[in-house]
Amino acid sequence: APPRSNRSTAAPPPNRSGPAPTLPSISVRRVKRSVTRHVRAFYRGGLRFATPALLLFALLTRCAMPGETVPASACLLPQQKPMLVAELFFGRNIAGRAPVSEAEWDDFVARVVTPNFPDGFTVFDGASGQSRAPQRGAIEREAPKIVLAAAYPRPDLKDRIEAVREAYRTRFTQRSVGLLTRWECGAF
Repeated sequence: APPRSNRSTAAPPPNRSGPAPTLPSISVRRVKRSVTRHVRAFYRGGLRFATPALLLFALLTRCAMPGETVPASACLLPQQKPMLVAELFFGRNIAGRAPVSEAEWDDFVARVVTPNFPDGFTVFDGASGQSRAPQRGAIEREAPKIVLAAAYPRPDLKDRIEAVREAYRTRFTQRSVGLLTRWECGAF
């Protein structure tokens, strides 16, 4: 009798010359529903619940990188062009002092945000946000400022985005500035 193996019987290895193995089928409707629900939770301040879904969405769709635009042919209207949309989330609480004031915020926008996004941007107040402090594990709640900028892809775009984030972290001793990016078609 042939020697017995401890291995369970499994399918033979895939034919290397054939098609690559595929991931299990995932319902697009289910993923869209889940992402929509978690993005809504994010905007209502439930960042801690939205993070896993946003990470999954980013992995499935690949994060927008300035070198990977949507083709111009994908834009609906002829005057539209591919643009990178960046959403930046600025916390306003600062340990040991009062939160970032409106005057401080206005000065930061004038000196840092405007020069880096000269074609325009929108600022709005987040109703409520929260994140977990990594050192203490405590939940911190605050009302962030959110900057929404749509920019044409230029070689220095990611450097300009990072300059805004780093300037805020340094000026207001923040551990991070949240960032979401995506490609869209736009016309102004």
